[in-house]
Amino acid sequence: MANNGVFSDLFTAIGAPVQNVADAAGNGVNTALSLAESCLNVSASLVTSTANTAIQMIQGVTSAITSAVAPKK
Repeated sequence: MANNGVFSDLFTAIGAPVQNVADAAGNGVNTALSLAESCLNVSASLVTSTANTAIQMIQGVTSAITSAVAPKK
């Protein structure tokens, strides 16, 4: 019969660091996904802000043209 104690000790000695590496890799993936999500949110905010600014500019130009063209009282 083989002595399971040696293999058990070996598995324990190697298994913990391997598990730590696997956990760190999983955390790295979560961090990367979180960073990507943050970048996507920032991009969406910039696009929305730019669109709102463009709409406000168009409204301002339209208002100015309307005021200039409107008959004076």
